[in-house]
Parts: sequence; C-alpha cells; structure tokens
Amino acid sequence: MFSRLLFPNQRDFASLDGREILSLAISAEEEDGRIYAEMAAQLRDRYPATAAVLDGMAEEEGTHRGRLLALYRIRYGDHLVPIRRDDVRGFLRRRPIWLARQLSLEAARQLVFEMEESAGRFYTEAAKSTTDAEVRKLLGDLALAESRHREAALRLEAEHLGSDARGKEKDVAHREFVLTYVQPGLAGLMDGSVSTLAPVFAAAFATGNTWETFLVGLPASVGAGIPMGFTEAAADHGRLTGRRSPVKRGLATGIMTMLGGLGHALPYLIHDFWVATGVAAVVVIFELWAIAFIQNRWMQTPFWRAVLQVVLGGSLVFAAGILIGNA
Repeated sequence: MFSRLLFPNQRDFASLDGREILSLAISAEEEDGRIYAEMAAQLRDRYPATAAVLDGMAEEEGTHRGRLLALYRIRYGDHLVPIRRDDVRGFLRRRPIWLARQLSLEAARQLVFEMEESAGRFYTEAAKSTTDAEVRKLLGDLALAESRHREAALRLEAEHLGSDARGKEKDVAHREFVLTYVQPGLAGLMDGSVSTLAPVFAAAFATGNTWETFLVGLPASVGAGIPMGFTEAAADHGRLTGRRSPVKRGLATGIMTMLGGLGHALPYLIHDFWVATGVAAVVVIFELWAIAFIQNRWMQTPFWRAVLQVVLGGSLVFAAGILIGNA
C-alpha cells in the first residue's frame, strides 16, 4: 500500500502479463549489456583480463536479448512494450556508470554482483508468473546463466590479488550486508546529518537558548527519519534485487537518519550555550568526515570527491544555518 502511495507511476511486478515481462526482460538485457561494455572500456588499459571478462558478459547479455526477442516475436509479434525497470516497483536503479572517471576493480565487482543478483531474481520470479511452458523454460535458463555471472563477479579480482589478499576477499554475505544495511544506512546518515544542520544552528543562533534549540533538533531528526524509513521500505521489496528485508532496510535508513540529526542536537542538552555549540560543531565535523570515509570505504567513491561532496556541502549548509540564525 505504501509503495503505491509513494511511487504512483510504477506498476507492481505481479501485475505484469507475459508480453510485458518479456518486453521488460529484453529492455533490461540491452541496458545491462551496455553497462558491461562501458565498464570494460574503463578498465581495459589497467586491467585487460578483467575487461575481457566484462566484454564476454556484455556479449552474453546480447545473446540473452536475442533469445528473448525471438520468443517474443513468435508469441506477440514485432512491437515491444516500451517498459523499463524504472516503471516497475522493486527494481534497484542502475548507477550511471558512465559518469565515473575511473572505475575501481572493487566497484566493478560490487556492481556486477548487484546486477546479476537482481537479474537472476527477476528471471526466477518471472518464470513463476507465467503459464507458458516454453517461456518458463527460457526464463529459468536465463536465471541460471545470471547466477553464473554472479560467480564470475566474485572472481574478477582474483588474478590481481596475492594469497593474503584473497584470504580477505569479501564473500556473498558481505555484499548482501552492503546492499541491506550499508547503502540504506549511509543514505539515511547523509540525509539526517545534512538536512538538519541549517534548522538546528539557525535556531541556536536565533534564540541563544540551548533547550529551545534541542526542541527544534529533536523533532527535525525524528521527523526526517520516519519518512526516510518508510520510503526505503516501500521502494524495494527485495525479491527482485536481493537486498533482502525491506523492514531491515527501512529501519537502517530511518535510524541512521535520526542519529545523523540527533548527533548535533543532543549537545544542546548542555546548559552553557557556547559549550553546547562547540560540542555540536565538533560532532558535525566528525559526522561529515565519517560519511566521506564510509563513501570511500564501502561505496568506492574517490576519497577527495567524497570530501568535496559531503564535507564542503555540509559546511556550506552549516554556515547558512548560522547566517540565518544571526539575521
């Protein structure tokens, strides 16, 4: 119910008929093939062996598309339904890989894992929803092929790592942890930390009263956390993407959003205004640098780009709050 309210322009996967499912699969295979080709192009000079693996995966996606298209034409003719993943609830949006200036091996492996996990689950769920034996067999075969791609993703760095590094390789459980907790939690922490900076510090410098400032920060943090949690939970039920329980992801997002705001609101429980403001400012600095570190460590964002996006942006919001409060 919440997903329909929050995303009214999307269809439930369960409501798609056979023609729409095959059209969606054809569109998805074409998009994934282009993504793999772009990843290969970015990695070719530095990691030619990995680029060759990605080239092969791009070609296989093209083969999958051809098989789907041939069956579609037999069943429904030449006209495809112009449906995309973005039109269906429960799909994880593909990151715009072409915007990355230098793709790392770890980022490539994580992206391949996410893509193939969601593709395999899509074909598995799609096979369950059709009564056509030939369509069901093709979708089942493609689900198996995507699972082999996922295994390839876990091997992409093997030839570039020594035995010690291979012993520390992140396995499937780790990657699912990133999808279920780290990505939603990071989104919540960023929203809670940055979005509450201006109201908290504007209230602080406008009133000069620590208790009143806390009373602004507390509802701002809780009020931001609740809709963020519901939005994350409603956006993706996890069956198609492998991101597991929407409740867990919603809780991770909502809790981290609230903590991000409460971090610089709680110091205003200190009675002395300047002591409270000093502690809150230190917390803000810690929050912003922690977000930049997490983006670099878990999301493979280049460190100084993360600093520019988060620390500089957050500092501007912080300064805006102070200026507004002193106006």
